[in-house]
Amino acid sequence: MGLFDFMKGKKETVLAAPVKGECIPISEVSDPTFSQEILGKGIAIKPADGKFYAPADGTISTVFPTGHAVGLTTSDGIEILIHVGLDTVELKGQFYSTKVEAEQSVKKGDLLLEADLAEISKAGYDTVTPMLICNSDAYSKIECKKDGMVEPGENVITCAE
Repeated sequence: MGLFDFMKGKKETVLAAPVKGECIPISEVSDPTFSQEILGKGIAIKPADGKFYAPADGTISTVFPTGHAVGLTTSDGIEILIHVGLDTVELKGQFYSTKVEAEQSVKKGDLLLEADLAEISKAGYDTVTPMLICNSDAYSKIECKKDGMVEPGENVITCAE
């Protein structure tokens, strides 16, 4: 048996950071829906910039009417939710501008949405941005970056079937 035979048949997909900022463990997010991984495993980024990009090639599955969150399904079936800020649905779309619509195909690095982080913070909301794998149960292993500064397009999550 060769050294890498254990990887045979296991498909790995790597997802990129959707925004520039500081990666933190998802467990440190103050909203239990995210920190307890109720919606799925993932990462959280304290954004340093208000531009959010596609973490992989895929199709937009959902664009919340309030613009604070986007769902994307990768070409190999990973269901991703990017949620900009905590409780930001309450802003009813203020300070958000979406650049994509449902069913649209996107490439890794395409601009998904823009958010005015300063105004969101000024309104009293935490801008921390969880990126979750909503179908986490479909993967035997999900490795997530837990710390350090990231740039959009930098690898932050690896999913293995």
